[in-house]
Amino acid sequence: MNSSVTLAVSIASPCRRVAEFVANPLNLPRWASAFCQSVRQVGDGWRIQTEQGEMGLRFQASIEHGVLDHVVSVSPELDVYVPMRVVPNAQGSEVLFTLFRPADMDEAQFQNDLRMVQADLNQLKAIMESASDF
Repeated sequence: MNSSVTLAVSIASPCRRVAEFVANPLNLPRWASAFCQSVRQVGDGWRIQTEQGEMGLRFQASIEHGVLDHVVSVSPELDVYVPMRVVPNAQGSEVLFTLFRPADMDEAQFQNDLRMVQADLNQLKAIMESASDF
């Protein structure tokens, strides 16, 4: 088993609103800019541009249940499962993002990835709390 860390951010915005925003791949560069520079639809799937090159993306989302899981296809041989949830917190939301550490990743790289994910979650919070219409 790989080790993992689950990061969270509290957002003063209803769950459904947050889930709808996150589940739209076109919004990914807006809130996850540390990871995704651009996104485009190709047939039934999505392609994202990252610092590491172009990758595939598919969402396995259920907005009504707050499930925002997605799979990033790093290469034809490697898919990375990314579990993500949005759960109610009074009138707002908690967004939970689990990052798995691959066996071949060193601690410094994992810590860097954690910082990037936290920055992305903070950006999501800023967007959802400041925009009346996204």
